[in-house]
Amino acid sequence: MNQISSTRNAAATGAFFMLAASLVFAGSNTLQSILPTPAEYGGFGMSSTGMAFWQYLIASILALPLILRIGVSNLRTSHPLAHEVRAFVSALGVHVFVYGFASGVPVWQMVTLLATGPLFVIVGSVLFLGEKVSVARIAAGLLGFVGAIFVSGVGTDGLGLQALIPVVAAALWATTDVLTKHLSLKGESPQTLTVSLLVLMTPNHLAILLLVNAFAGVLPAGVATGFPFALPDGTGLWLLLLLGALTAGAQYLLAFAYRSADATYLQPFSDVKVFLGGLVAWIALGQVPTVWFWPGALLIVAASAFIFWAERQDSPRLAAA
Repeated sequence: MNQISSTRNAAATGAFFMLAASLVFAGSNTLQSILPTPAEYGGFGMSSTGMAFWQYLIASILALPLILRIGVSNLRTSHPLAHEVRAFVSALGVHVFVYGFASGVPVWQMVTLLATGPLFVIVGSVLFLGEKVSVARIAAGLLGFVGAIFVSGVGTDGLGLQALIPVVAAALWATTDVLTKHLSLKGESPQTLTVSLLVLMTPNHLAILLLVNAFAGVLPAGVATGFPFALPDGTGLWLLLLLGALTAGAQYLLAFAYRSADATYLQPFSDVKVFLGGLVAWIALGQVPTVWFWPGALLIVAASAFIFWAERQDSPRLAAA
């Protein structure tokens, strides 16, 4: 009886930390929308790549205690190239994501279409890891695809192909997840997977920033504007520091959540960030979602919750492993 109670307490604790992380992500998404917005529209005119670099540099400094607690010794690996590719793809996903804000895609649409990520994980796991395609996976994929079409509003709100930006970011981060699965199958420990990503993220953000500015003449406006390491003044600088702190805080909250409960159990709670992101942006920025946002968001979240529920039934485990 005590063991059951302890398991339930751990699951509740994990859910609480995941919900807290979702709220922090909602706040960081709002700041990511404000900082690259031109000054004439109430923003601070940062380049999206410059903002992403400083955001993760600040977050990495604040995450040093977490890195040291996990142990730098866990950086030893037999697969350094795979770890580097994983970190680069993850960082590239960040830059694509924040470029979406710089190009004017509203927060509610960004965070909702980002929730298509689990669908790309399914496709990648089948194609590259040889996992079997179940009826549940096919159903979840179709459900999420329909939801993404609703939320994108292609042809109804004038955003057109810009709505694909968060979908590309979702695909890149899904690639990171597939590479994580691949490395796990190769015998890499969770500690090595975590600390390697934390350590490699900032150098990869720097590499992307330099590459983007080297080819600024052929890239879309807003990706690279002005001096690549330029910092905003006054309020903008404080907001950038807050963004870095929120990014680091989200990592700590996720670490606490996954330490308390199983990732499969926590996934539906993670999807709450879709609604929280839209709600915070609505309150803080006045970005009112279209009528299609609500049914589309429900379909995407339902698809994600369904596939993780179905997978859980196939290999039942306690919520707290």
